[in-house]
Amino acid sequence: MEINYKIQFPDMMKGKKILYVHGFASSGQSGTVVKICEMLPGATVVAPDLPIHPAEAIALLEDTCAAEHPDLIIGTSMGGMYAEMLYGYDRILVNPAFRMGETMLKHGMVGKNTFLNPRRDGVQEFIVTKAMVEEYKEATARCFSAVTPEERDRRVYGLFGDEDPMVHTMDVFAEHYRNAVSFHGEHRMNDKILLHSVIPVIRWIDDRQEGRTRPIIYISIDALRDARGGQQSSAVKAYTFLLEFYDIYIVAPSPTNAPEYVAGVGEWARRIVNVPAWNHVVFTNRKDLLYGDYLIDPSDDFGAADFMGTRVRFGDDTFKTWEEVIEFFGRLGGQ
Repeated sequence: MEINYKIQFPDMMKGKKILYVHGFASSGQSGTVVKICEMLPGATVVAPDLPIHPAEAIALLEDTCAAEHPDLIIGTSMGGMYAEMLYGYDRILVNPAFRMGETMLKHGMVGKNTFLNPRRDGVQEFIVTKAMVEEYKEATARCFSAVTPEERDRRVYGLFGDEDPMVHTMDVFAEHYRNAVSFHGEHRMNDKILLHSVIPVIRWIDDRQEGRTRPIIYISIDALRDARGGQQSSAVKAYTFLLEFYDIYIVAPSPTNAPEYVAGVGEWARRIVNVPAWNHVVFTNRKDLLYGDYLIDPSDDFGAADFMGTRVRFGDDTFKTWEEVIEFFGRLGGQ
C-alpha cells in the first residue's frame, strides 16, 4: 500500500481531545504520538508517561480522564489493556495485552529493562520483579468488569494484527465486544498500521460522534482485483483516497452455495484493503437494488447497468485506470 499520498487529515477529530495510552517500556513521547499529532493536526493529543506499577498507572489514567474528558482513547499493547478499563469513553485498543502478566513471563521481561523512548522524569531503566508480574496479573483481572451494552456494540474497537508474535487476545476481546477487527500487521504500531488500520476507525468514530453521513460508493471487486487475484494498479491508492469523502462498500456476486467463495472474498478484502473493508463487503446478484450514490463496475452484469445512482464504468475510455477515477472524484470534492 502507498503511504505518502496524504498524511494529514485536518478535519478529523477537529477540536477534540485524544488520550493515547502507550505500551510496555514506552512513554508519552513515542513516535506514535508524534505521528498522531501530525496526521490529526486539528486534535489535541494527551499522552502521559505511565508508572511502572499497574495500580499507579490505572489511577493516573482515571485522574487524566476526569481532568481532560477525552473524546477518544487509543491504547496499544499494555496501553490497550489499560484503555479497556476506562469505561464510558470511545476507545480503540490496538493489540491489547489482556494477559500482561503471562506476556511478561513468556517474553523475558522480568529483570532490567530500558525504556524505548525518553521519559519526562528522565528515568531510562527499570526492573520488573516477579512480584510486579503478579501485580499485572491482578490488574488484568479487572478487564471487562463494567462493559455496557452501548460499549459492547458501538463504542469500543479492538484491532488485532494477523502477524502479531507477542499477544493473541482477539478471542478474549470478542467474548465481550462486537467490534473485533483483524488487520494485516505485527504487534508494534508503525506509520503504516496507524494510517491504514487506526485512522479508518478514528474516522468511523468521529463520524458517529458528529452524526455525519457520507455519500456511498459501491465498488465491484472485479474493478479492484486483476486476473491473477492481485490488486489493479493504484486500486488501493484510490480506495484510500475515496475514504476521506465517501462511505465505501465492496460488492461481489452472491453464490447460491459456496461458503469458501464468500470466505475467500472476505479474506482478499482484508488482506488487500485492510481495516476499511471490515463490515463493508456486500454480496448480491441485484446491484440495481443497492441504495447508494455511485457504483464503480467494469460490467453490466447483475443489474449494474440499472443501478439507481451514478454509474462509473471502470475500464471504458473515460475511466481506463484508477488514476482517472481519482481525478474524477477529486473534482467532485466529496459530492
